[in-house]
Amino acid sequence: MGRIREFDEEKVLDAAMELFWEKGYEATSLSDLTSRMGIQKPSIYSTFGDKKVLFEAALRKYTMSRASLVRTRLQSHPSVKEAFRAFFEGIVAEGYTESHSRGCFCINTMVELAPHDEKFEVLTREHQMYLAVIFQETIERGIQSGELESGINAKALSQALIIALIGLTVMMKSRPERSFINNSLEVTLTLLR
Repeated sequence: MGRIREFDEEKVLDAAMELFWEKGYEATSLSDLTSRMGIQKPSIYSTFGDKKVLFEAALRKYTMSRASLVRTRLQSHPSVKEAFRAFFEGIVAEGYTESHSRGCFCINTMVELAPHDEKFEVLTREHQMYLAVIFQETIERGIQSGELESGINAKALSQALIIALIGLTVMMKSRPERSFINNSLEVTLTLLR
């Protein structure tokens, strides 16, 4: 009979996710992980596999929870324009209020690992495409309600907004001048005419 795990798998995965999000894949050592997760190396290997498999599990957990949060935020406003404004302004506010902007775990992974690791190229692209679908559904809701023009290409607009989101998230890591971000955000939101 196998040993009963003496730790909550979800809690230790959350701890690993937070650490990977803070430091990135390469800068996170197994010692860092055991310290943050509160478990020993054999437990990491037997539960999650190696560091790369643990990172993938943490990234998948993040992308699922992030997509759910994005959907909730965009559905919380009756106005599609106001929903997108609040969403983008929320990202800006978080970037300026956190002591150190971690950015988006998935986008950080896209920059760090996707260029030389096909698995993470695919995982990060899938997340971008899933968010684009959420954006597109929100835009289509605005078209159906008459808030947005009927001739808008919802798919193309959602993809443009995803690119704006990725750029904004990366920029916020360096805390640019607020006016630079505010001006850019205002122009981005004019796409939702």
